[in-house]
Amino acid sequence: MRVTETGPYADLHVHTTRSDGSLDPAAVADAARTAGLSVVAITDHDAVAPFSGIRTDRSGDRPITVVSGIELRVETATGARIDLLGYGVDHTDALLEALDGIQANRRERGRAMSERVESRLDIDLDVDPGRGFGRPHIARAIDASPATDLDYGDAFDELIGDDGPCYVPREIPSFDRGRDLLADACDLVSLAHPLRYRDPGDALALARNVDAVERAYPYGDAVDLSPVDRAIEEHGLAVTGGSDAHDDRLGRAGLDRADWTSLPIED
Repeated sequence: MRVTETGPYADLHVHTTRSDGSLDPAAVADAARTAGLSVVAITDHDAVAPFSGIRTDRSGDRPITVVSGIELRVETATGARIDLLGYGVDHTDALLEALDGIQANRRERGRAMSERVESRLDIDLDVDPGRGFGRPHIARAIDASPATDLDYGDAFDELIGDDGPCYVPREIPSFDRGRDLLADACDLVSLAHPLRYRDPGDALALARNVDAVERAYPYGDAVDLSPVDRAIEEHGLAVTGGSDAHDDRLGRAGLDRADWTSLPIED
């Protein structure tokens, strides 16, 4: 469970334009080089990368290992919503079929939420919900609109946050269903950012049903990682880590080389 002091070797949590990130998937390797990384995983929300398994990008001054991943939101038996990370994804028929349904619901929900915002603010957001559409797209449109003074953060705080007047829930698979889909399609399934949830203890209790837990994560404030470490020891979990980057600033958290090479993610 080591994280380098000079910067991580592997960032295993990066988003692209296939969901709500700003990087094109083809630009991820160069962003990883700029950040001094050797390994990067594309983990878009409810969407697989445009390739399976692992590939090596040799287009720059040094090779970058790029891992096909996914971040899948699931609902627990208590109604909580958590995220699972899958690595070394194979594009199985079952996973792709499930993701098609999730993406259709994302588009429907995006249209409904956008319409609520437009009606409430009497503005035109000029958004076209497509594959991977989520609340960040709406927040960016609100921020960019000259018809309102609300910025990106205000959009969540006042309109589209979980308790906001324009919020619309979306349909997501159960924990068991999502875990099984990823277990069948991926080399490794990890619990994402366990200390971000309202009840980290409940989330960490579910870690016994997956392979790993994301220990290295840029929480912002100092956090007590001892509950995560106890879960790792108790359940014999592997360790993942990443920046959860939605822009081109990769490497804010991740794993050192030894921890990366210990993971059972195969080419």
